[in-house]
Amino acid sequence: MKSGKAVGPDDIPVEVWKCLGEAAVEFLTSLFNRVLESEKMPEEWRRSVLMTIFKNKGDVQSCSNYRGIKLMSHTMKLWERVVEARLRKVVEICEQQYGFMPRKSTTDAIFALRILMEKYRDGQRELHCVFVDLEKAYDRVPREELWYCMRKSGVAEKYVRVVQDMYERSRTVVRCAVGQTEEFNVEVGLHQGSALSPFLFAIVMDQLSEEVRQESPWTMMFADGIVICSESREQVEENMERWRFALERRGMKVSRSKTEYMCVNEREGSGTVRLQGEEVKKVQEFKYLGSTVQSNGECGKEVKKRVQAGWNGWRKVSGVLCHRKISARIEGKVYRTVVRPAMLYGLETVSLRKRQESELEVAELKMLRFCLGVTRLDRIRMRIKGKVYRTVVRPAMLYGLETVSLRKRQESELEVAELKMLRFCLGVTRLDRIRNEYIRGTAHVGRLGDKVREARLRWVGHVQRRERSEL
Repeated sequence: MKSGKAVGPDDIPVEVWKCLGEAAVEFLTSLFNRVLESEKMPEEWRRSVLMTIFKNKGDVQSCSNYRGIKLMSHTMKLWERVVEARLRKVVEICEQQYGFMPRKSTTDAIFALRILMEKYRDGQRELHCVFVDLEKAYDRVPREELWYCMRKSGVAEKYVRVVQDMYERSRTVVRCAVGQTEEFNVEVGLHQGSALSPFLFAIVMDQLSEEVRQESPWTMMFADGIVICSESREQVEENMERWRFALERRGMKVSRSKTEYMCVNEREGSGTVRLQGEEVKKVQEFKYLGSTVQSNGECGKEVKKRVQAGWNGWRKVSGVLCHRKISARIEGKVYRTVVRPAMLYGLETVSLRKRQESELEVAELKMLRFCLGVTRLDRIRMRIKGKVYRTVVRPAMLYGLETVSLRKRQESELEVAELKMLRFCLGVTRLDRIRNEYIRGTAHVGRLGDKVREARLRWVGHVQRRERSEL
């Protein structure tokens, strides 16, 4: 477990066990062995505190727009990780599940979907996609279905009983701004905030979808997010209904309001799809796993959202990045941790044009200029500024672009952004009429487009080293 996590009701952080070293390992090993042998965990582990977090969308007065997170005992979470490691050795999850699986990530799922859409656009054929969302997925999982799915997946009965014990007599309180409620029992759903819950949910989805899922990428799952693709509207509608029936008969529920339909290369009059007679919302773009996919194959909106995400992250830590007493090394680490991942998320799956590359470079250089400050330009050698830029800013802009076939206009966007940032570092503007080659040479920063091509070659090598059965 990582340090700095919120503690549960027992107020014992994981840092305690880390500080105790070998003594903690011996004690926890003995404790976990007793729990496994008796199939009964300490009563204190059954208590939790439920915190509500706003989803940053919708009405703030609506409870449905809040996500509940349970603060649980850190010692119990360590025990859950031990159980999870045992379960992963015996349970094989289908290839269509990308969530919580080793060697898989959101990037793999986004890349598979983009490639599928691109092939159908190139072939001038229709591709119909339905993005299915499950309503309160974790909270709706029936406990009996969980035990059934675990047994069907080959989990030993002893470990089924161990997991059952984790959910027996579990109690929680809700904490909010004005205080907390009385303690009450939790008798349905998976524990939010549990280290074991993601894999348990993957087991449930694997078993419930066994009879209806197709091969990837025609069917892809990331936890409770499901993508169903087909060449015809009638087929995708039929597949969606089969999924609905398979899930809802076992206690889950498909969200009618959040499930959306998108058609690639749509012909006139292709219509929409219906779910139990109700028309599914038809969209021209969809935010899939944080990356915006558009039916026309463009990625301009995704680039703009990445730039905005970068600025949002920059504003959160601008007090650190622009502080004169904080070293460039610390500023760079903060930038690489907060700003760059937000700016580059998912772009390795996008075919960027030069203009879009320039947008990213402009944004990055502007951030760096703010970090350096105009009054500090004369105090810092340009070679040092270029090194900070290459270490902090450029990786954020290049993240994910190795999977994208950039057009010249998109590549130009990235380079324009970068040159704007470098001008800020030099303290000059375009009105000074200084050539781009001079700016890059002074900052010791090469062309961004060349770096994108280098990253793409590394990605090709990564793909070629994968097994043929994997995406």
